[in-house]
Amino acid sequence: MNLFEKIFNYQIISRLEDSGTFMVTAHERSWLKTMLGHPAAKEAFTPDTLEKLQAILEQDEPLDTHRYLLEKARSVEKQVYHPLLRTLRRYIQAKSGVCLSYKVKDGRVHTGQQGYPYKLEYSMVKREWYLLWFHLRNHAFMSTRLQNILSLESGFVDPKVTDTILKKIGSLLDSRKSEALIEIIPMYNEELSRILYAFSSFEKDVMYDGDSDTYRVKVAVMGDQAEYLLSKIRFLGKRVRVVEGNYLKRRMLEASTKALDRYGAGPQDADQGEALSS
Repeated sequence: MNLFEKIFNYQIISRLEDSGTFMVTAHERSWLKTMLGHPAAKEAFTPDTLEKLQAILEQDEPLDTHRYLLEKARSVEKQVYHPLLRTLRRYIQAKSGVCLSYKVKDGRVHTGQQGYPYKLEYSMVKREWYLLWFHLRNHAFMSTRLQNILSLESGFVDPKVTDTILKKIGSLLDSRKSEALIEIIPMYNEELSRILYAFSSFEKDVMYDGDSDTYRVKVAVMGDQAEYLLSKIRFLGKRVRVVEGNYLKRRMLEASTKALDRYGAGPQDADQGEALSS
């Protein structure tokens, strides 16, 4: 990877993102036009937005999926979009309260619960949307699956109370958050875009050391996201190394030790295998 490619892959793209500018390829435009033809597009976008997108993409050709894709038998599809997303986004932006009814695991239903919606979060593991909200009566921070919400309407929250709620939520989330530092092995710098994409669902900062030609990714991890981050690190294999993050380092060491024991190999055998594969 030459110097220009490194700058293009990280510095320029990050600056464009900070300014709200997005670079879109012809392939991505074709993909978007194809997706707008899906029935779920009418629910995901307002009529005005959908009409505007279709007008912008009028000159683009949709993807010819019949030539390149062959669909085999599969399990029941889970829709990424949920009908409540648009309504909840509007409430969150307006800093409005909510009154909701929802069911819990044992089948019980809680009705007329007053709360303050904080954030919408998508679980990449369970492939479901969650509403993070503050229960006004119980003074508890809640996480509720959107599919478990039976009814939803706007409610009132005193603006004077809003700041107090946000401070409580912020303190709670900070106490649950940890950071991990992941180093990209320099010989795999040419795969930088692919590696960063693996961490795209996490809050992160990317640092580059020109002297050692090394990229490091500082990832913020919530308590329930650690296992998902571990799966991404395992997927990337020898391309990355956990530099900081005791829990992640310990889990990676345990997994590696179990794998060596399972195949009757020791550290020296692993080193020889590494040399042969390089």
